Parts: sequence; structure tokens; C-alpha cells
Amino acid sequence: MGSHMTVALVAFVALSAVLIGALLVAMHMRHKYAPNLIGALIGALLCFVLLETIPALI
Repeated sequence: MGSHMTVALVAFVALSAVLIGALLVAMHMRHKYAPNLIGALIGALLCFVLLETIPALI
């Protein structure tokens, strides 16, 4: 069961990285940068990863 959680977590992180990258590219094309939005997205991703990873490791 642990390996399924690891695969799901890696898949979620990869999908999130692609979506954040697409958002950054879209903002770069439109010349509209929102540092608060970028920080919030990265913070939410790291928070989810930490909350899901720590119980899985223990």
C-alpha cells in the first residue's frame, strides 16, 4: 500500500509542477506577473506534500 501512495504523490507533484509551469509561461506571454499568486501556489504544493509525506513515512 505504501508504494501506491508514493506513486500517487509523485504523480501529483509532477502534475502540479507542469500546471505551475504552464501558469508561469502564460503569465510571461501576457507580461502580467503575480508574485503573490506564484508564492501561494508553491506554498500550497509544499504544504500538501509535507502533510501527505510525513504520515506516510512514519
